[in-house]
Amino acid sequence: MAFEVAQVNVGRLAAGLDDPQLAPFVEALDPVNALADTAPGFIWRLQTDDGNATGIQAFEWDAADSVGVIVNMSVWTDVETLTAFVFGPMHREIMKRRREFFVPMREAYTACWWVPSGQRPTTDDAEDRIRHLRQHGATPYSFTLRQPFPAPEGLRQLA
Repeated sequence: MAFEVAQVNVGRLAAGLDDPQLAPFVEALDPVNALADTAPGFIWRLQTDDGNATGIQAFEWDAADSVGVIVNMSVWTDVETLTAFVFGPMHREIMKRRREFFVPMREAYTACWWVPSGQRPTTDDAEDRIRHLRQHGATPYSFTLRQPFPAPEGLRQLA
């Protein structure tokens, strides 16, 4: 059985999506998503009919002292291609400004895990993986790009 890597990241909003403070972030959504859609290794991303996931209701329990939480979730062929995109120039440039857009989080806000090829994770899956990572740290069940784990033993990931 082949596996693909799923990832989720959440952000606690510093202001509403229609607030001028978040305008640079909102303006970058379409170009960054378009870049992801054509990136090597990209398979799928969570989105609504408007092409992004800002309207998806998830992680509401994690809003803390923020305006709300937004979620990004995608599936990639492997950890290496996901890492290359995340730390690539366009994505990195907008994320350098994250403190303008998001309330800082001390706990894990991104998680990765292996899914069977063709399986698409749900927001419930993502919430479970974030909770697990926060409670147990990086494990084969839920890990980070800085502490990755290989695809399940005896099974190969897609190349």
